[in-house]
Amino acid sequence: MEKIRAESSATVTSPPTLVKIGNASQLKGSGPHAISADGRDLVLVRTSHGARVFQGRCPHQGALLGEGELDGDTLVCRNHRWRFNTETGRRDGGPQCLVACPVVETDGNLWVDVSALASESAAAPAPARDAAKRTVNDLPHPPGLPFLGNLLSLDLDRLHLVLEGWAAKYGSLFALRLVGKRVLVVSDPELSQIVFRARPETYRRSSKLERVFDELGVAGVFSAEGSAWRAQRRLAMEALSHRNLRGFYPSLQKVAERLRRRWQTAAQAGTALDIVEELKRFTVDVTTLLTFGEDVNTLEQTGDAVIQRRLELLFPTFQRRIFATIPMWRSIRSPRDRQVDQAIAELRAWLERLVAEARARVAAEPNRVASPANFLEAMIAARDESGQPFSDAVIFGNLLTMLLAGEDTTAYTLAWAIHHLCDDPQSVAALRAELGTGAVPSDIEAANRLVYAGAIANEAMRLRPVAPLLIFETLTPTILGDIDLPAESVVMVLTRPPAVDARRFHAPDQFLPQRWLDPNPTGPHEPAAHIPFGSGPRICPGRSLALLEMKVLLATLYGSFDVTRTAPAADVREQFAFTMSPAGLSVALHPRGADTRARDT
Repeated sequence: MEKIRAESSATVTSPPTLVKIGNASQLKGSGPHAISADGRDLVLVRTSHGARVFQGRCPHQGALLGEGELDGDTLVCRNHRWRFNTETGRRDGGPQCLVACPVVETDGNLWVDVSALASESAAAPAPARDAAKRTVNDLPHPPGLPFLGNLLSLDLDRLHLVLEGWAAKYGSLFALRLVGKRVLVVSDPELSQIVFRARPETYRRSSKLERVFDELGVAGVFSAEGSAWRAQRRLAMEALSHRNLRGFYPSLQKVAERLRRRWQTAAQAGTALDIVEELKRFTVDVTTLLTFGEDVNTLEQTGDAVIQRRLELLFPTFQRRIFATIPMWRSIRSPRDRQVDQAIAELRAWLERLVAEARARVAAEPNRVASPANFLEAMIAARDESGQPFSDAVIFGNLLTMLLAGEDTTAYTLAWAIHHLCDDPQSVAALRAELGTGAVPSDIEAANRLVYAGAIANEAMRLRPVAPLLIFETLTPTILGDIDLPAESVVMVLTRPPAVDARRFHAPDQFLPQRWLDPNPTGPHEPAAHIPFGSGPRICPGRSLALLEMKVLLATLYGSFDVTRTAPAADVREQFAFTMSPAGLSVALHPRGADTRARDT
C-alpha cells in the first residue's frame, strides 16, 4: 500500500476537474493504494481493464479502503470485511456502491477527477449550524463548585467509572464543567460514530494530549494530526499488514513457546503469577521483534524486566498531565517527574542504538529501502509529507508509540479474559474443544481457525474495554446531533455504556463468548455498538496483530494449563491510567488435567 499526496493541476494542460495524484511508477502492483486528492481520501486498484479509483472510505464505518486487501477482483475492507467489486465498486451482498472517480494516465502521470465526490457531498450537505437546537450549556450536568466545576470529583484512578456513573444518571449526552470550560460527554453509539468518521478533518485528539506526548518524546502516529498523520499511518499499517503478520508468525510462535516453558516452571513450583506482568513480557517481546527486529527476550530474563519498569511509568504520566489544571512539571520537577525523565532517557538511548544499527544495515544493503524488514527500517527509508526523511524525533516517537500500544492494551485485554474464564468452566471447555493437542498453534492458519478464542477476546473487550474513554477536540465549528459545538470544543466519548446496554446486547452484564458466534442470537446483538479498536479512518492499525496475539496466547495457556485465581474475584478491580487494567489479579497454573485434590491440600 502506498500513500501519494496530490498536487494541483493548475500548471499543466489538463481538464480543470483533474487533479494529479502521482507518477504511475510510484503506484506499483495491483494495490490497493491509499491516495488523496484535494484533501479527499481515495483508493486506487489496478484491474485487467486498467486503473480504477474510488472513494477512499468504506461506507460502513469510514475505514480507509487503501488499508484493505485484494481478493481476486474484490476489494476487502479490513474493518468489518465488506467486499466491493473492483470494476464497478458495488458491494457484494448489499446495495452500497463506492463512488467512482475517472482516472487518466498521461506521460506517466496519473490524474483523477474528484467532482463526483463533490457532487455526492452536495447532495447530502451537513446541517447548518443555525439548525442546532442546543448548546453544551443546555445539557444536564452533575453539580460542581464555582470555577472548578466537577474537577475535584474526577478520581483519576477510576475516572471512567465516575463518568459512566454520570452517564447512567444524566443520559448519553451530558456536560462537565472543568475550570470554567464546558465539556461534552457522549455515550450514544451513533453520535460516537459521527465523531470517529469525521476525523481527521472535523475532530482531532485533544491538543493537550498532543503537547504532553510531544514533551515526553512519544509524538508518533497516535498523536499526529493532518498530513503528518497520513504519512506515518501508512508506515504503521504496512508494518502490521496481513502479509507481514504471515511472515512474522514463526517469531510469534517462538515467543509463545518461551512463555509456555516459563509457565511450566511456575506451575511445577506452585508459584502464583502476576498475570498482567507475565502478559506484558509476552507483548513487549512480540512488539520489539516485529517493529524493530530486536529479540529482547524478557521472558527468559530473571527478576524485573527492565523495559517494562520504564514503560510502566508513562501511561500514568500521560493521564496525570492531561488532566492537570496547572502544568507544574514545566517549572518544577518533582521526584516522580525526574524518575520519568530518567526512564525516557534510558529508553531513548536504547532506541538510538537500534536506529544506528538499522541505518547501517540500510546503507550497506540498499535493497532494504524498497523492501524494509521491519517498521524501524521502513521509517528510516521513508519520506514525510514534504518528501524529506523523517526526523529523529518522529522516528523515536513512533518507536515508543509502537512499544506502548503493543504492550499494555493487548496484555490487559488478555488478563481480563483470563479473569472471566476463571469463573466460566463452560467457556474454557468450548475453547479447549477447538485447540486439539493444546500446543502453540503450528501456523497462522491454525491460529486464525480459533474462532472461539476470538469470541472470548471480543467478549472480554466488550465488558472490559481497555480504552473506555477517548478525548477529542473540534477543529472547526460543527454540530453533533443537535448540539452546537464551536471550534476547540472538548468531546469525551465513553465506549462501554452502549456495549453493556440491554437494548443492544442480550444479557449485557454476562460473559457470553458464544454470542459472537451464534448466527441467530437470542435477543439483541448489535456489533456496531462495540468499538474496541475505535472506528473510522483512524481505527487502530494494530488490531489484526492484537487479535492474533490473543488467540495464540489463549491457546498456549489453556491448551497446557488449568488456571485459577489466587484470591476472590471481588478483589480484582478496574484501574484507569490512560488505559484500564485489572488491579489485584494473581493466578496459579496447574498442568492441565492434574489431580484437583492435590491442589487443595
